[in-house]
Amino acid sequence: MSDNFPVQGLRGRLTANAPLGARAWFRTGGPADWLFVPEDTDDLADLLRNRPVDMPLTVLGACSNVIIRDSGIEGVVVRLARGFSDIEVQTDGLVVGAAALDVTVAEHSAAAGLAGLEFLVGIPGSIGGAVRMNAGAYGSDINAVLDWADILTSDGELRRLTCEELGFAYRHSDLPEGAIVIRARLRGTPDAPDAIRERLAEIRASREASQPVRARTGGSTFRNPDGHKAWALIDEAGCRGLTLGGAQVSEKHCNFLLNIGDANSEQLETLGETVRKKVLDRSGIDLHWEIRRIGRRDVGEKTV
Repeated sequence: MSDNFPVQGLRGRLTANAPLGARAWFRTGGPADWLFVPEDTDDLADLLRNRPVDMPLTVLGACSNVIIRDSGIEGVVVRLARGFSDIEVQTDGLVVGAAALDVTVAEHSAAAGLAGLEFLVGIPGSIGGAVRMNAGAYGSDINAVLDWADILTSDGELRRLTCEELGFAYRHSDLPEGAIVIRARLRGTPDAPDAIRERLAEIRASREASQPVRARTGGSTFRNPDGHKAWALIDEAGCRGLTLGGAQVSEKHCNFLLNIGDANSEQLETLGETVRKKVLDRSGIDLHWEIRRIGRRDVGEKTV
């Protein structure tokens, strides 16, 4: 453990000036000042309790729905990994760690003969992020299946919040500021495993046909405004296939940004803002980012 890090006695892996771009689905972004991979919940709680109050903390999961800015992330970045990826099958549901991938949870649910979680196979990310943003697809979302989530508050206190306490709305939850999701319980209903696997296959095929799933992308870029589809507004504004350097609006599904070769994060974010302006000028509708943009905008600027 480095003597330069302000919290001592942590058991997890700590790396200074840690590259992050290779972890992100866009394959862009600068380094973290510090990257911490905690050993377990107690290890993470120690960090939260003892870090300086002015030290920024950012949590990264699968890095699917995120643009990490080119100048990197100030403070400490926490990445939940092996100690937070357990999946426990119960009679009428699953208890899953925050680092468990959505698609893996869907597959475990199918193997256990528990229906209702098939939609997760269409979401590129991990359960912690899915709870935080009430992720959804193919007619369902986390709000429809979650019983409770265990969180660590910003000062390291372990709490259990019910679905009602999380206050889910469209792509939103009322998680306390600075809280980190540790695990969650998701409900399932009995069904034949083969029938569930067939539905998983249908969702995979639909996603493959309509989205650029094999590209360097970050998933859906903008939230759907009330009564509208973001992709349709983007298309109507003439943005399908629009490029900026190595960044492109997908021609296959224009609510997806792509790194088509050598894009950097600034190009991706600027292209997204260009799309927002064109949509606003064309339709009067202000699109809101679904992708998180995190990190310093310029060298020396604080993380936002």
